[in-house]
Amino acid sequence: MSNEMNRKPIAFSPPDISELEIAEVCEALRSGWITTGPRTKLLERRLAAYIDTGRTDIDCDSDEAKGKYANRVVCLNSATAAEELNLRILGVGPGDEVIVPAYTYTASAAAALHCGAKVVFVDIQKDGDPLTRAPEMDYDKVEQAITEKTKAIVSVDIGGVVCDYARLFEIVEKKKALFRPVEADGSPLTDLSARIQKAIGRVAVVADCAHSLGASRVIGGKRLYCGSMADFTSFSFHAVKNFTTAEGGASTWLPLEGIDNGEIYRTFQLLSLHGQNKDALAKTKAGAWEYDIIGPWYKCNMTDIMAAIGLKQLDRYPGLLERRRTIIAAYDKACEELGISHLNHHTDFLDSSKHLYLIRIPGITESQRNQIMEKLAQRGVATNVHYKPLPMMTAYGGNCDAYPNAYDYYHNLITLPLHTLLSDDDVEYVCAALRSVIKN
Repeated sequence: MSNEMNRKPIAFSPPDISELEIAEVCEALRSGWITTGPRTKLLERRLAAYIDTGRTDIDCDSDEAKGKYANRVVCLNSATAAEELNLRILGVGPGDEVIVPAYTYTASAAAALHCGAKVVFVDIQKDGDPLTRAPEMDYDKVEQAITEKTKAIVSVDIGGVVCDYARLFEIVEKKKALFRPVEADGSPLTDLSARIQKAIGRVAVVADCAHSLGASRVIGGKRLYCGSMADFTSFSFHAVKNFTTAEGGASTWLPLEGIDNGEIYRTFQLLSLHGQNKDALAKTKAGAWEYDIIGPWYKCNMTDIMAAIGLKQLDRYPGLLERRRTIIAAYDKACEELGISHLNHHTDFLDSSKHLYLIRIPGITESQRNQIMEKLAQRGVATNVHYKPLPMMTAYGGNCDAYPNAYDYYHNLITLPLHTLLSDDDVEYVCAALRSVIKN
């Protein structure tokens, strides 16, 4: 035990920042552009190309790439802002209902509440998805929860494991006769929302991909990457995520018939810049100082300093994901030896982004789970729990009785450290500490 106590503690999820990111931030500071500017626009195009192809090496400064990937992704200051703006552009508001899994982080539900909508929680599948063991929604319960008031379903790719989007689209198509699109009221935002809802013609699938940048799933015989599966998608670039800009996030959407992507992009810009119809970059052109305020909206744009981090993170991202794959393989082996259930991050049809490593220890109580976490902490291994179901939280009622599968999944769950600063020795030590604590 003395050797264990002398060992450097293993942090849960520190950011992996190299000299490449530091140098790019310094260049951004020297450039004079520290708010939204050319680096943010380039990051948006590169993310659009990555979502489309799974590649990070596409030249997004070429005229062809600018034409193809501009106006497809909007970078913002957080995933929560991205989730809320997705719903606002969709026209979700008072009187509407949004279906949210009971097993998620607060942002998935809070964004709908910010818009004035009612959140309708649904339980997850018993013990999670049969193949991946991820805490996915019970899709039968999702179907039952849809009413004439339902405007959106928020899907959540917990740990980077991609939801069953084919099943969700099957459900919303089946229920499309119940859908009632919002009517335009003459305001620019509601006019666009009405056209979007009519173009979609059913309940919208709004993906919370906070964990799943780079994850993919085969749908209809084609491998699709997160951001190209749901009607609207949000990503998180928070410091604990695989890909970070310190804080930050992004929105993207599927093209809609009869609606120009540029119009949707410009509306995101308006919503994120106080309703101002020109950003700082546009106002630098000669004689272009004058602007209009289209609506009394929000301030949640990304800065070029944040984008500078993201540009170099994206260069490194394939290697970061591969390192996570190696760590997961070691964890899988240890868990299978111990008879511990864990997420399956890879199947024949799915490749996770490998964001979190969730384990569930059979036959223990919530109190025993907490004791195990304490004993791991005594050995210098930081762990966490993802997540405490939202209905258990004070803001959402403080009672999980109506969602027994969510509570059952949570009560014996531990999240092991999974990040790219872990050495092979660190991973071996985590496995040894887990074996020691569980066996004792």
